[in-house]
Amino acid sequence: MSMKNIVVIGSLNMDQVTRVHKTPKIGETVSGNGLHHNPGGKGANQAVALGKLGANVTMIGKVGNDTFGHQLKANLAKMNVKDNVEVTENASTGLAFIMVNDNADNSIVVIEGANGEIRPEDVKSEWFDKMDYVALQLEIPIETVSEILKHSKKLGKTTFLNPAPAKVLDDQLLELVDYLVVNETEFEQISGISYTQHNDLIKGYEKIGVKNIILTLGTKGAWFYDGVKQFHTPAKVVKAVDTTAAGDSFIGGFIYELSRGGTAQQAMEFATEVAAFTVTKLGAQSALPYLSDIKKRAINLKNETDNYLF
Repeated sequence: MSMKNIVVIGSLNMDQVTRVHKTPKIGETVSGNGLHHNPGGKGANQAVALGKLGANVTMIGKVGNDTFGHQLKANLAKMNVKDNVEVTENASTGLAFIMVNDNADNSIVVIEGANGEIRPEDVKSEWFDKMDYVALQLEIPIETVSEILKHSKKLGKTTFLNPAPAKVLDDQLLELVDYLVVNETEFEQISGISYTQHNDLIKGYEKIGVKNIILTLGTKGAWFYDGVKQFHTPAKVVKAVDTTAAGDSFIGGFIYELSRGGTAQQAMEFATEVAAFTVTKLGAQSALPYLSDIKKRAINLKNETDNYLF
């Protein structure tokens, strides 16, 4: 079976990352350890996650005509992502300021920059030519996301939405989504239901009205529900270094496995492996694994198990 073609439409940011002993409270100043510039943005992260795994993926977005913008475009090519990113003179490239503390938790401030320049009137039917899957997030204007979803469904494409950062979404937008991938905060924001037990997922699903929902719970794993099948995929036990892009890597892994003909359950299991690898590395796109990394990790784990047994 040939692999599906995927287009990711969304944000590209230059991440500016520092490590801190602890995340500061309001009014508190803490010392940062180093400053690293890493390609990021939820859209680009998901595109690069797919590209590094070997998917047929194209990135659509906007960057400014500045050093960061040109670096981000150059990076896509290195990461096996086809570049359909426009350079605009109307805004600078999007930025994200990220603090990572000793517990590997992060705090992020995003300046949308050129990402906010992707307007509904910019959406073109040719974006979807030869594409099978369309992946979206919410770091571009919500009106544009809605327009992209309308075009996608009119053309019979399978749609994926990661509603991050969390926002209230209307029913008309949600009914255009085939796969909704949310964390607990996003799930509650959209459904109005706080997830505390498995039945909450079913209640939220019925209220939200999408075809398939995936709820990621960090170290508690992830749940899938499509109105009939409901199953849980446990998280892998790893020593986390940085959780930046963990969700993006999960989504990339999930879409990749589906694109090559895998079932939803196989896609969930593979996505969990990809996310587990990602959190053991520092950074966003630099932490995302190649397919060879996942295979190597599987071999190492098998060898460790065999040595333990014998």
